[in-house]
Amino acid sequence: MKKLSEQSCIPCRGGIPPLTPEEIAPLITELSNHWNVIDNHHLERTFSFPDFITALEFVNKTGALAEEEAHHPNITFTWGTVTVSIWSHKIDGLAKSDFILASKLDLIYDH
Repeated sequence: MKKLSEQSCIPCRGGIPPLTPEEIAPLITELSNHWNVIDNHHLERTFSFPDFITALEFVNKTGALAEEEAHHPNITFTWGTVTVSIWSHKIDGLAKSDFILASKLDLIYDH
């Protein structure tokens, strides 16, 4: 089976239920331990950087990845810190694509 980071996001068209806690459990183990599942609704992680420009570069890479994957997170950005929240808006909860995007953000941050 492919790692999450080797898969592509599938656009959510709605009409499917959000993942259950039992379905979330194995997926979260594939992410870095810095991701949190908030209320079984969304994923959240805060990334730290040594300065403003490095944080901005990460935001730009995140934006490019979001466009490539057609899956767009909420991004909060300030000096040295970027917080990313991910969920599938059409189902108002988590889908597998949310975990795929999070795993790819882990790779961008680690490289």
